[in-house]
Parts: sequence; C-alpha cells; structure tokens
Amino acid sequence: MRKLSACLLWPVLAGGSLLLIYAGMEAGHGVLAFNLTYLGLALTIALLERVSPHEKSWLANDGQMGPDLAHTLLNKGVAQVAVTVVVFMEFADFVKPLDSPWWPETWPLAAQVAFGLIIVEAGLYWKHRLAHEWPWLWRFHAVHHSVTRLWFFNTGRFHLVDTVTGLLVGIPVLLALGAPPPVLLMVSAVTAVVGILTHCNIEMRCGPLNYVFNTPELHRWHHSMKPDEGNRNYGENLMIFDMIFGTYINPRRRPPTDIGIAHPMPEDFIGQIKAPFTRAPL
Repeated sequence: MRKLSACLLWPVLAGGSLLLIYAGMEAGHGVLAFNLTYLGLALTIALLERVSPHEKSWLANDGQMGPDLAHTLLNKGVAQVAVTVVVFMEFADFVKPLDSPWWPETWPLAAQVAFGLIIVEAGLYWKHRLAHEWPWLWRFHAVHHSVTRLWFFNTGRFHLVDTVTGLLVGIPVLLALGAPPPVLLMVSAVTAVVGILTHCNIEMRCGPLNYVFNTPELHRWHHSMKPDEGNRNYGENLMIFDMIFGTYINPRRRPPTDIGIAHPMPEDFIGQIKAPFTRAPL
C-alpha cells in the first residue's frame, strides 16, 4: 500500500492541482484559482512531508526559514507572480488583436500549453545550465544551491537576479509568438506546481514520468555536491532537453543526503542578497 501511494502521489497532486486551476480559469477566476490551489498544494505537501518523508534528517530545522520566506516573498511573490500573471498577461491581452501568425491558436488548449512548455523549457534549460557553467551566473544561483535540505518551504529560495534572468527567457518568448492569456496562465501553473513538487521531501516513485517531467527523484541528484551529479537534470518542467543534450541522470542508488555548496553562504537574507557581489568564493 505504501509503495502504491508513493507511485500515485506525484500524478495525483500535480494533475489535481492543474485541473483545479483550469476549472477556475474556465469559470473566469484563473488568477484566484491559481493562488488558492497553490496554497492548498503547499499545505498538503507540508503535511505529507511529516507523514511520509523521503529523508527524515531533512525534517530538522536548518535555521533558514526566515531567509527562505524572504526570498520566496521577493522572488515568487513579487517578481514571478506579479510580473508573469499581471504584467505579461495584461500585455498578452493588449497584443491579442494583432492576431500573430506565429501561434497555433486553432490547436486544442492542451496542445497549445504543451507547445508553450517546450518553447519555455528551451530557454530555461540553457539559462539554468549556464548558471552552473558560467562562474558569474553561478554566484547568484549558488544562493539556491546553498540549502542543506530539500523541502517545500525553500522552493522559492532564489536570488532576485537569478529569478529575473529566468523570467526573461521564458514567458516573453511566448508573448512574442502571440500566445493567449489562458496559455500563459497554464504554462505558469505547470511551472509553479512542478517546482514545488520537485523540492518536496516526500517519498515518491515517479517511474516513467521521470523521463518526461522534472520530479523530486531527479532534482535530488541536481542538488548533489558532486559535480558529475549536480551538474545534471537542468530541466525546469520537462526533461526533453536533458535527454537531447546528455545531461539527464537518474541512478538506481539512493540520492545523497548531504547537499549544499562547497563554500559558506551567509545565514541572513541581506547577506545572501549581497554575497554574489562580494569577492568571497561561492
């Protein structure tokens, strides 16, 4: 029974959340449904992490809840939600009458969302990969990798510069192609839902889904301190480009418990914001 529940959790939580957001959008309350569903998902994950944790040692307090919350409010709350949902979607409404010939608006919505995800993933994959391979970008991305445990609460722990550069390579491309607001909302919803599930400390078995989506099983390897493990699985939502460019990894052994970065990161929020601009090694 425990093994069956571990196999069902990811598709049930991801699929159920996206269906709720879609239903809310169809009822004319897409943004409200997005926010309420995400909050409900976060609370559900918080409970499941206590009931069925993947790694029990990650339940211990790391003293980073304050900085994690501050990063989340700044990045996910202000930068990502406000910019993506409000600014980008309002712009999409503005350019909609232009009838862009580049977007397949006659396709079913599910096909349009899948198409949008692949387009967005191309930019996010390379942005993420370069954040590991270019030292000056790594300094900002190291704030995220400095966590010593994975759980839902530090999903939004990103340096503001890291978040903004990610936004620039995703949704704006869909806007340029003429993607309508429902596609933008659902692509953003998939990114949010997959993102929080990816970081969760819940025992899950995703099986064949690991070859399609970014899952907790895959992302735990990405947080390994070993370069040949940590510099893999760059996909934000999908694993298609990791497959194409040879950066996919999913060993059969258990992923590492000890995660983080080689050099120390300031423990306070302001220090973490300032760290990439200092000469201290990261």
